[in-house]
Parts: sequence; structure tokens; C-alpha cells
Amino acid sequence: MRTHVVRVLFLLAVLLLATACTAPVAAPASTGATESAAAPADLLAQVQARGKLIVSTDPAYPPQSELVANVDPPADTKCTGDEKPANQFTGFDIDTAAEIAKRLGVEVCFVTPDWTLITAGGWAGRWDLSIGSMTITPERMENLYFTQPYYTTPAAFFVHESNTTFTQPSDLSGRKIGVCAGCTYESFLDGTLSIPGETIDFVVTDAEIVGYDTDVPALEDLALGDGVRLDAVLTALPTGVGYIADGGPLKQLGEPVYFEYLAGAIDKSSAADVTAFRAAVTKAIQEAHADGTLNALSEKYYGTDLAAAAAEFDLAALAQ
Repeated sequence: MRTHVVRVLFLLAVLLLATACTAPVAAPASTGATESAAAPADLLAQVQARGKLIVSTDPAYPPQSELVANVDPPADTKCTGDEKPANQFTGFDIDTAAEIAKRLGVEVCFVTPDWTLITAGGWAGRWDLSIGSMTITPERMENLYFTQPYYTTPAAFFVHESNTTFTQPSDLSGRKIGVCAGCTYESFLDGTLSIPGETIDFVVTDAEIVGYDTDVPALEDLALGDGVRLDAVLTALPTGVGYIADGGPLKQLGEPVYFEYLAGAIDKSSAADVTAFRAAVTKAIQEAHADGTLNALSEKYYGTDLAAAAAEFDLAALAQ
């Protein structure tokens, strides 16, 4: 009896196994939540949801941007970690970024990564936007989207005030010149600079290029006047003039050698969809041009209007 029951049970088990193997397997039900989670998020929506716009800038690049010492953050700031609120900076770039954030309805928070990290793209969502006086160039367009430019600036050479050897920029060919590493000034000196809408005359050749993290240390080395570290510095005209106004023993050498269009930059490799965000930032800048805000900021920091020409720049020419 026990043997017969075991055989019956064994046959039933085999039958059930065969049925299970031949039965069709139902496909898992599709869920909207899973599909939407896989889609890239919208950066503008992210910024507005968190209530803050994270902007990269330079902590030591006056009069564009500069940290202010011994200033406490506002009690209600949304800035966290290494982010700093607007009241802990000063400068034209800082006020421009704050104006953009205001028009987006959020607070601005600043971070200060190395310049080469900003221009290289691949930000991995660590900041949303660069407002750091970045010139639009074809090389940078490979990694970054650009907004409407918010101002233009001339690039000029500076030498020590006691120097009588150089009378014009072309006299600096073959000389030791300090620049911000990875900036357009370095590209000008190595003869590779290209700026949409601008014709470049490379009047200095075979320069010995000395790169710095930012412009001010280069100006400080030039101010030593020993002729060992540097013969000249190429930088933004307002930066050099500002350094002289603060007592730096330098002088401008000749006329500006080229003009730059400076714009906001956005990471092309962002995991989020930046289409609406880029449009919103560009619209904010265009409105700030139209109502005179950027002109007023330019007059405040530079004593002249450097914004008007940027308002006329045709973004369609970039084919982004």
C-alpha cells in the first residue's frame, strides 16, 4: 500500500512539473512609475523644487567675483555644505547670477571649483550653471551649452609700471607672459583662440606661457617687478585696471588685443534635461538686458557699459 501511494505521488509530481514547464510565463506588468523614473529629470523643475540655483564662480577674480570675509549667511538661506550665499561674495558676476536666480524665483548659492573643472564639463550635477565670465569658444561648445552673453570684455596686456622696454603688445613676442591656465588668454598666446563673431589678430608669437589658477596671482607676480617671474600678464581689462586702482604697480600696454562675449554655461553631459533650464536662463539674461539691469551693474563695477554689445549677440549663430 505504501509503495503504491508513493508511485502515485511520484507520477502526479512529474505531471505537475511538466505542466509548469510548458505553461506560458506572464510578462511583468508595466508600471508608469518605473518608466518615468528612468527618464531624465528636468533641471529647471529640479531647481525650482529645491528653491535654489547652484552657480559655480571664482572666489578671487575681482571685480567679477570675490569672497567677502567675516560675513555670516542669512538665517533663512537654503545654501548647504560648501555652498555659499550671495552675501558672502561681491562682484559683477555675483550680482548677475543673483539676478538670474531672482527671475527664476529661487535663491542663488555659489560653489568655487577649479576653472579647468568648469570648462571641461562633466559636472555630475554638482552645480547647475556657471556664471564666471566665460568666453564663448568653439572648443568649450563641445562640452557646454551657452546662454545669451551678459557682457563683453576687452583682453589687454599689463606690464610693470617701471618697464620701458615694451611699448606695444607685439614687443612681447618670445617673452614670459602670465595667464589664467585654460582661459582664452592662454589660447590667444598659443595662436588657437577662436571666438564666434570675432576676428583675432595674433600680434604676440612664441610667448613663454606661465599658467595660473586665476588672474590675480599672475598680476601679483608681475607686480614684483624683478623680470624673473614674468614680463607681462594678459587678462581682462577690468581686472588689470582694478588691480592698478587698488595700488598695484602696473600699467596697461597698448590697446586691447581682442574682445570676448561672456555667457552663462551649462553642462551638456547633465543627466537632467536642460532644455527648459537653458531657455529660462537665457530669457532672464535677455530681460535683464532689456530693462537696463545689466547696464547698471556694468556701470557700477566697471564705470562703463560693457553689456550693450552682448545683448545684440545672435545665439542662433552658435547652432547649439
